[in-house]
Amino acid sequence: MYEERKNTVADKFVELFGGDKSDIRFFAAPGRVNLIGEHIDYCGGYVFPAALTLDNIVAVRKTNDRKLKMAATDLEGLFIADLDNIEDAKNLKWGNYQAGVAKELMDRGYELTGCEMLMDGIIPFGSGLSSSASIELVTAVALAGLAGDTEIAKPEKLIDFAVAGQGAEHNFCNVNCGIMDQFASAMGKKDHAILLNCSTLEYKYVPLQLGDYVLILANTKKKHKLGESKYNERRSEVEIGLKELNKFSGMNKENLCDYTEEDFNKYGADISDPIIRKRVEHVILENERVKKAVPVLESGDLESFGKILCAANDSIRYLYEVTGDELDAMWEEAQKIPGVLGSRMTGAGFGGCVLNIVKKSAADEFIAEVGKNYEARTGLHPEFYVCSIGDGAREI
Repeated sequence: MYEERKNTVADKFVELFGGDKSDIRFFAAPGRVNLIGEHIDYCGGYVFPAALTLDNIVAVRKTNDRKLKMAATDLEGLFIADLDNIEDAKNLKWGNYQAGVAKELMDRGYELTGCEMLMDGIIPFGSGLSSSASIELVTAVALAGLAGDTEIAKPEKLIDFAVAGQGAEHNFCNVNCGIMDQFASAMGKKDHAILLNCSTLEYKYVPLQLGDYVLILANTKKKHKLGESKYNERRSEVEIGLKELNKFSGMNKENLCDYTEEDFNKYGADISDPIIRKRVEHVILENERVKKAVPVLESGDLESFGKILCAANDSIRYLYEVTGDELDAMWEEAQKIPGVLGSRMTGAGFGGCVLNIVKKSAADEFIAEVGKNYEARTGLHPEFYVCSIGDGAREI
């Protein structure tokens, strides 16, 4: 599936960096969709993501210097990071995610080499499908592979690369993200979703059998940037909420998702700030929804799963308040189409995509009607992706 794309990227690589194609290596890492469990990964909750076949691939070639020479097929220019002065790369216009991963790997003892890198991405930027995690993971497996690591496909290595990607976001890009996006990009498995406990990193694969239905991602084309959104504000709010619940319950739980729905019903009313109380309610009940959703999906009860998706969307919209006019419009238009079992926004919010479970026979009508009505409401021309579930980060 990659041969034509690899040849095209290799031609551009040689045009940009010279030489020939003989010593170019290729690596890939996917974007992800989270089926259920939004904004709880950083609260120690359960999430249920799946890797997509939308991905970033990178062509790389080792050099004899200590420079990362980075380019992308959809960007002009060359971006350079010096491995011996890696902190300076925080100021790069593009490439700081890659440089942050390089630093994390060096901190783990990797003796990295300079290289030429050309990235080719088919994940729409700002879509909420985690193009940033894909960039981090493809960089990690590529740099580790060039450094001589022959075990990059082992789960324990991939999990460590996911943690390195998260560290790059925290320490280089000032985004206080959870682990879900990087974990899904690292550990994805074709035709499976991943039930992940974000506090322990325990996980299991769950077959994703949709039968007569398909996943359709509806991209609002309203772009978001995590660092410029209210993401960090929400993180601060739930940290306050955890302290409040610990105070009122007399317990000392490490994560907000360690509290149950019963706990919230008992102590939630004591949280005086109504905003903090709403944030806490979303986190705790969303974690409970994930626990309920997985066996429902395992049993093939897609209708009940669709209802859980809609309940999750109401929670993220009204309690966590990270949707916005465009996501709300897309969700509302999707519900008008017969054959839609359920929908919810996916990703950080304030733009990006709505995930929909749609009967295969209704897919064309869904794309046409929802697209037309959404554009009439917002003035934005949406995109739709009928999704396939693919593998995680690897050499190709």
